[in-house]
Amino acid sequence: MSSQSVLKTHRTLEGLHGVHLEPHSLFSFKELKEQEDREVDRARQRLVFQRAWEQRPACLRPIRCCVNGDKHVAETVVNVLTSLPFIVLGLNAPRKNLNCKIYANSLIGVGIASSLYHSSRGNIRKYLRWADYTMIATTTVCLSRAIRSENPKLLMAASALCLPIQPLMVSVVHTGMMEVAFAKKAVQNPDLRMAHNMHKMSSLLGGALFLADDVFKETPYLHAGWHLAAAIGVGTCNKLLDSSNHPPAS
Repeated sequence: MSSQSVLKTHRTLEGLHGVHLEPHSLFSFKELKEQEDREVDRARQRLVFQRAWEQRPACLRPIRCCVNGDKHVAETVVNVLTSLPFIVLGLNAPRKNLNCKIYANSLIGVGIASSLYHSSRGNIRKYLRWADYTMIATTTVCLSRAIRSENPKLLMAASALCLPIQPLMVSVVHTGMMEVAFAKKAVQNPDLRMAHNMHKMSSLLGGALFLADDVFKETPYLHAGWHLAAAIGVGTCNKLLDSSNHPPAS
């Protein structure tokens, strides 16, 4: 609408009996237009952020928890029973310093979280699966911290940030760090070589069972086998922590 047409309309309406128009500036129309433009810009920005968030990489997406139930009651019982060794290992883990104490308590948490998950049913099962994954990842962080107290602070902060959304990635990173540290100490300390060999075999077996459990979903007791292999590997890690109290054999 042009300024002349606005002025003409204003005069016409004021000529009517009983009609009184408040004086106003033509800039009000510009202000309305600018406000509309700002709202459109905000909407576009929100759309850009929304699309960027939807296209974020997988490492920033929450985990998709597997909620496949145990095939039958017997498998549930076996899975719960094979979760208990982690509690026993946590109770018997070395507690020589704060880092070791935190790791030992996290092992107990793994056993409890796994037992609760396998004994659960219904909608709560997916949340307990997430808690199980997160507890395992927390334990790997605590273990690498107990073995290598000089871990970079930035790495530990990033691990803590990723724990709720990508516990599997955190587990892989810190398990790899632990494996390297274990291998180095086994070279330096001959007393650890047998434990390290057992650790390598249990890790390979556990990895194979973990993948098989995901591929062959209808095969029972694979998950329980993974529990046992992982428990053996954890037991050898306890030997690693305990050996640091003693000097290597000459």
